[in-house]
Amino acid sequence: MEEIIVSQAHVPMRTCVACGVKSDKRELVRLVRTQSGSVGADTTNKAPGRGAYLCHRQLCWDVALKKNRLDYKLKGPLSSENRLQLKEFAQQIV
Repeated sequence: MEEIIVSQAHVPMRTCVACGVKSDKRELVRLVRTQSGSVGADTTNKAPGRGAYLCHRQLCWDVALKKNRLDYKLKGPLSSENRLQLKEFAQQIV
């Protein structure tokens, strides 16, 4: 008898910057710093720029914003306007 080998597609994994849990890339929210320096949510997961990932849990968003983890991962400080926009975005998705 012949064995049938089924290849599995590669699933890209990413780590939440707040809790450190590794998940499928599609299950996390990507935040991106663009060349202009603004930070926002990347709903397409294809925007150019420095990226960081967060879970869909409110606790992860709070930790990432309060403990400046996004500042570190995105290699620069977040403006107060960017922080406010991210908090509002988190309220919508959580």
